[in-house]
Amino acid sequence: MGTKGKVIKCKAAIAWEANKPLCIEEVEVAPPKAHEVRIQIIATALCHSDAHILHPKFTKALFPVILGHEGAGIVESVGPGVTNCKPGDKVIPLYMPQCKKCKFCLSPLTNFCAKLSQFKDPIIQQEVMEDKTSRFTCKGKPVYHFLGTSTFSQYTVVSDTNLAKIDDDANLERVCLLGCGFSTGYGAAINTAKVTPGSTCAIFGLGGVGLSALIGCKVAGASRIIAVDINSEKFAKAKALGATDCLNPRDLQKPVQEVIIDMTGGGVDFALDCAGGSEAMKAALDCTTVGWGSCTLIGVAIGDKGLTVSPIEILMGRTINGTLFGGQCCHFFLLIFSILVLKLLQ
Repeated sequence: MGTKGKVIKCKAAIAWEANKPLCIEEVEVAPPKAHEVRIQIIATALCHSDAHILHPKFTKALFPVILGHEGAGIVESVGPGVTNCKPGDKVIPLYMPQCKKCKFCLSPLTNFCAKLSQFKDPIIQQEVMEDKTSRFTCKGKPVYHFLGTSTFSQYTVVSDTNLAKIDDDANLERVCLLGCGFSTGYGAAINTAKVTPGSTCAIFGLGGVGLSALIGCKVAGASRIIAVDINSEKFAKAKALGATDCLNPRDLQKPVQEVIIDMTGGGVDFALDCAGGSEAMKAALDCTTVGWGSCTLIGVAIGDKGLTVSPIEILMGRTINGTLFGGQCCHFFLLIFSILVLKLLQ
């Protein structure tokens, strides 16, 4: 017997309150309404943004909530008006909506959508569906969505503007990373920083986003890529992906930015901070060359005091860029291209 139009009972990891472990619970997932899609989640990854919500200093989150935004799955059913996918399609839920009608979607200058730009904090948004209600229920109580995706559930409901259809032969356990980590890092290097052939780059933080940014720098043709992390065990993977140098700030006799300046004869062309935190952001900016150095900020740290910048640092020709989801604009072409890149790097 099919499940279309019926409530589905399944397992989900629920955050009932801040600073507490997630609980595996049975939830009820309502059928999709107009322009909504219900997805069976096959694979999901963990992003640090999911952990941010649970941090006691992050007081903006609403509980209970089903987290998760790096997932991939199969369309179970669609609501009225959905034309971009059908039951059985493999898809990736995306926290960056794309209505394709607003001034942001129609502009080549940004990957934002009006559905997202109304929020001051991109982590806190899309907690309910368009009709201001949730599709999740647990123990008779509504449960909030997260980033419009909530992939920590065996079934989830998303807006038809928050997903991308992918190839039928895609490996869902791998492409789930395209929902955030890979696209964010890779896109930051390609779309936002616009790394150029023969350039020098420094990447701060070698998690999933940082390694993806490293891949982006390599694909863009950077001649030297300096990877920075306080965990030296990550260096082997970084070198395998194209890093030419690896630095652990804790092993150095002076600030890492000064070491990078010495190594490159004045600083790198491009620096990408994938770690967050005031020290990493400042080091990333300081290690760029005067005249044209570009610093792209990707990482976020909860409770951090932020970046303090002297005007002279900018007047000397440096630029600071911010990026969300790697500046990726067209979900369909983004994902197809990213899948091809992943295949080439296997």
